[in-house]
Amino acid sequence: CFNFSAGVLTIHDGKGQKDRTVPIPEILVPELKKQMTRVEEQHQQDIEANYNGVFLFDALEVKYKNEARELIWQWMFPAQNLTQVKDSDELRRNHVHPSLVQKAIRKAVQKTKVPKRVTAHTFRHSFASHLLQANYDIRTIQKLLGHSNVRTTMIYTHTVRSRTLKEAKSPLDF
Repeated sequence: CFNFSAGVLTIHDGKGQKDRTVPIPEILVPELKKQMTRVEEQHQQDIEANYNGVFLFDALEVKYKNEARELIWQWMFPAQNLTQVKDSDELRRNHVHPSLVQKAIRKAVQKTKVPKRVTAHTFRHSFASHLLQANYDIRTIQKLLGHSNVRTTMIYTHTVRSRTLKEAKSPLDF
């Protein structure tokens, strides 16, 4: 859920069925808003084509019978094509398949000639490492990553030396 006025993105039911809130990079806001406009336009076309909405989690589908067609439930990154529901005439839209995201990452890495293996998960490690380099404390990083144990967070940050104010420094270096 994007909250542009607060500058945060809330991920619901992420890894470990946890909700997480992370800052939205200001540089991405214009592109994200363009994407939202594209989703709204596509949704309008889908409504006009009398589609049955998006796929919702089972409990939500039962609780909110007509919500699948509402704009608020549409995927930020929807699949290109509608999917026919098995044993039904219903047409629904799903989210973009994770493999397409991975292929796009692989293509970008090849294009930039980064000589490393990069996956979507690499971004979590990079996020943690950059926060550590920017002198964020380990507990803040732990919270942003949604870890219940700080030891898990330490795994993500093992490649960067912490330079937070908690680390002793010689007064001659001030």
